[in-house]
Amino acid sequence: MQKRNLGSTNLKVSEIGFGGIPIQQVNQEESNKLINHLIENNINFIDTARGYTVSEELLGNALVGKRDKFILATKSMAKTYETMKNDINASLLNLKTNFIDLYQCHLIKNKEEYNLIMSENGAYKALKEAQDNGQIGHIGITVHSLDFLLSIFEEMPFKTIQFPYNILETQGEELFKKAKLKNIGVIVMKPLAGGFLEDSELALKFVLNNPNISVAIPGMYAQSEIEKNASTSKFIVLSETEKQKIKEIQETYSNDFCRRCGYCMPCPIGVEIPGSLMMAGYFIRYNLKEWARSRYETFPKRASDCIACGACLPKCPYDLNIIEKLKEVKNIFGK
Repeated sequence: MQKRNLGSTNLKVSEIGFGGIPIQQVNQEESNKLINHLIENNINFIDTARGYTVSEELLGNALVGKRDKFILATKSMAKTYETMKNDINASLLNLKTNFIDLYQCHLIKNKEEYNLIMSENGAYKALKEAQDNGQIGHIGITVHSLDFLLSIFEEMPFKTIQFPYNILETQGEELFKKAKLKNIGVIVMKPLAGGFLEDSELALKFVLNNPNISVAIPGMYAQSEIEKNASTSKFIVLSETEKQKIKEIQETYSNDFCRRCGYCMPCPIGVEIPGSLMMAGYFIRYNLKEWARSRYETFPKRASDCIACGACLPKCPYDLNIIEKLKEVKNIFGK
């Protein structure tokens, strides 16, 4: 397994990391085996989150006696000082460690949320305190909106960014070049497009061919997935046949895949369009039915509230039939 620099953090991370969302599906015994398998396959980067139900706890129990083998990252959607402080303490407790290498502000959507976390009583203050106290090493941010991330890029204090990148979501490539020049680590979320891309070997080879990324974190919950994904790191040169297949995938699905760019928002009725489509994907492709449903039900307005006004359609740069996709979401969740 090749290792890459995680920006200016001085951390050397395996170019394939472990995404901690789907581990929610397995028990503690299997989680322990997965951690051992990561060690055997030289994967040293783990990414989880406060919002992934039992993910932190499963990983924390499995890491007992093996913590020094890994660079550990987690994240929180907390926006205020107190809530972030509580989440940091909860993460340390759940992960059974006194030190987390990277703690990230999770899913910051817009400048309003950014200003909140950076305010006098914002989440960033709690992260800096934890860093000063030796509880965390570095601070990062995870974002889905390219325009928003570019708008804060020159001022933001974060050492890493986590952003979607895969065969169907290439909008971040120029951003990654900028990050490389500023020595900011790039963590690629959704390298398999949230499970949409079935050929994981081709998908990961595509991502790893970008020299500006530090690590890709496909979600894994089976030992066979770890072996297969780890082996991809050894052979990342794309053949002409593979390049042609990538082109065909892009041409076939470019108008059928939501990149969560947010251009369709705001919805006149208040439907959370990108979030609804994303939760439907987790429900179907990750088999995280209960988690996806619980997250979906937190949205004030859901797919069933869509009145098919069509206001979102001309705003989508990928010409997705959003109305029909929301009907599919309604059928999946029943509301």
